Amino acid sequence: MASSDLTVLLDMGFEKERAELAVKKTGGLQGALEWLEANQEKSLDEIKAPTGSHDEDNPNAEPPALKAGEVAQSLKCNDCGKKFRSQAQAEFHASKTEHINFSESTEEIAPLTEEEKKARLEELRQKLIAKRAGQSEVEKEEKRKNDAIRRKSTKEVQDIKEDLKKKEQLKEAAAKRKEKQDAIVAKERIRAKIKADQEERRLKAEKEKAEREGREVPSAPVAAPIPKASTPTAPKPAPTYTESTLRLRTPDGNIQKSFPVDTTLFEVAAAIEGENGMQVSSFMLNFPKKVYTAGVDFGLTLKEAGLVPNAALIVR
Repeated sequence: MASSDLTVLLDMGFEKERAELAVKKTGGLQGALEWLEANQEKSLDEIKAPTGSHDEDNPNAEPPALKAGEVAQSLKCNDCGKKFRSQAQAEFHASKTEHINFSESTEEIAPLTEEEKKARLEELRQKLIAKRAGQSEVEKEEKRKNDAIRRKSTKEVQDIKEDLKKKEQLKEAAAKRKEKQDAIVAKERIRAKIKADQEERRLKAEKEKAEREGREVPSAPVAAPIPKASTPTAPKPAPTYTESTLRLRTPDGNIQKSFPVDTTLFEVAAAIEGENGMQVSSFMLNFPKKVYTAGVDFGLTLKEAGLVPNAALIVR
């Protein structure tokens, strides 16, 4: 009989260990159904945990099973009208519900009919399905929240990386510009030193020559007069520009901005992006026809790219 009851419980979808405990503690299908319903919220660890010697004070304690040879008697709870086979079951009911009014009843507790068993089984099955569905919905909601947190974290990390990359590119462009300026200053310094050394050697040679010839050492060289007629007109020095005015044609309209001539094309692209959010991949000059591409030409300054003192560029 116990094996048949266990099979019925397993067919309903109950865990084998939980169903075995229900049959073992109650001895029949009806008691097992009541036990499973009363303990459906408990885990197996809680059910198996020892309850101690004062179980009557514990509302979660399990009632002891009927002992072998014990005469079944009917006790009735006057508070709710429920009937019990043994005093132990009545005490357990009292500990769970705090009902205190009980009386003996001459009525025997009739076993469940087949229809009642089926209805009880179906009721438990529906409760089990609802519980599992609720757990599934909770898991789905937790997964959705975790996915949203992960996507947000990934986007934040990507934004930080992009920001660091742009700052690094701006830093490299500034370092490159400073390196060029330092190189120009160093070249001028070397030219001045060479010119000073040449002048010093020339004066020294003239002094030695004058001493050998016994004449007065000239204090400074006197340049021979050059006829004005034969003096060629010196070409005007090329103007030195410090800024370049760019007329930038973007999909959102035209922009006109001025930049220092040592500004790189990358910095111009960053300025456009900061103004209207456009990602610049290239600049195109109509005349003469030329395209400046990101990653290839954006390290050039406006002066190096021939965009001084002004230029009209198509932004893409």
